[in-house]
Amino acid sequence: MAVVASAPGKVLMTGGYLILERPNAGLVLSTNARFYAIVKPLYGDLKPDSWAWSWTDVKLTSPQLSRESMYKLSLKNLLLQCVSSSDSRNPFVEQVVQYSVAAAHASLDESKKESLQKLLLLDTLASLPPFASITFNAEESNGENCKPEVAKTGLGSSAAMTTAVVAALLQYLGVVDLSSSKEQQQENDSRGLDIVHIIAQTAHCIAQGKVGSGFDVASAVYGSQRYVRFSPEVISSAQVAMMGAPLQEVILEILKGKWDHERTKFSLPPLMNLLLGEPGTGGSSTPSMVGAVKNGKRLTLKILGHLEKWMEQTTEQSQEAITKALLGARDAMLKIRCHMCLMGKAAGVPIEPESQTQLLDATMNMEGVLLAGVPGAGGFDAVFSVTLGDSSSHVIKSWSSSNILALLVREDPRGVSLESADPRTKEITSSISAVRIE
Repeated sequence: MAVVASAPGKVLMTGGYLILERPNAGLVLSTNARFYAIVKPLYGDLKPDSWAWSWTDVKLTSPQLSRESMYKLSLKNLLLQCVSSSDSRNPFVEQVVQYSVAAAHASLDESKKESLQKLLLLDTLASLPPFASITFNAEESNGENCKPEVAKTGLGSSAAMTTAVVAALLQYLGVVDLSSSKEQQQENDSRGLDIVHIIAQTAHCIAQGKVGSGFDVASAVYGSQRYVRFSPEVISSAQVAMMGAPLQEVILEILKGKWDHERTKFSLPPLMNLLLGEPGTGGSSTPSMVGAVKNGKRLTLKILGHLEKWMEQTTEQSQEAITKALLGARDAMLKIRCHMCLMGKAAGVPIEPESQTQLLDATMNMEGVLLAGVPGAGGFDAVFSVTLGDSSSHVIKSWSSSNILALLVREDPRGVSLESADPRTKEITSSISAVRIE
């Protein structure tokens, strides 16, 4: 028996920094860049050793990073002890295993706990991204002590990984049933997803050593949304657990706590497209981009013309309302960017660096581009744009000529999901047509 779950990365369009404080909201889009996790038996048969009932083997593997670690999981206090590791350990997955198993103990009645122990004795955890292996940089001439070469794009990989592993484990251990239909989930008040969210948020906060806003985990669980953060006090008991409190008691308090985050379904309308780009060194300050900025007024007229083409099948009354709303959203994004720049200058940090400003101004003045900005906390990691209709190709071409890598990332409003099989055995889908799978 194996369980495969996936969770999406995210792009925070608005709410950077402000989302850290209630009741400020942020708009976050989940994407088609997903993290996959697999939970399956480690052994084919249960070992007869009676002493094995006091602990179980857990194997954590990440094929894309060429990492593998073996652990002993105590069935008494539910704590992990690493016994071998090929390289650096992953605190996020370690916390996920402990909190997910503790949630299973807290949620299941006594009659089911014996079968739970048998499941744990066969437990394997494998985090399996469906794409090609990551390349490595050798720190030493002999090739030892290598580190993966990974570009940071702000998609929230740790949150997606944490959520996928939590969902796979809780499904495997019988705590939640994520295979039910959307109608059934609505009838059950999405309790299964809520439990995944609580455990993932807690494990993620403990692993990173601070209580963040949680929007990245929330979008990984529920998908695209308008989000207001939870009160940090709700996981204070988990922080106490780090000082020696029994995990079984802590998890009960966390599950019963008042999780007061707010989320409202939100996604891009049809024929609107999310683009994400990774800036190259110095690429955003090229003459072609600067020239585009100088032609801003002329290009703004083209944007209005593209809006009319985009809405040609709607009524005249609807067109007027939609145009007003979209131009209002555009103006709001310009104001957001302006205030982010001012905040960055006041704090002495490059929230929207000058090179990014030139790139974003030029992008917003391209035909068919509604919005452009730096996602999340800003910086040099990535840029995003929202385009209308078939205008994405023009943006991609312009970005490419200026050393901006357009990523294969689009909005996918789905949150965490169960998958039917190991993603590495599937054919490449249209959404990731340019990605090589091994």
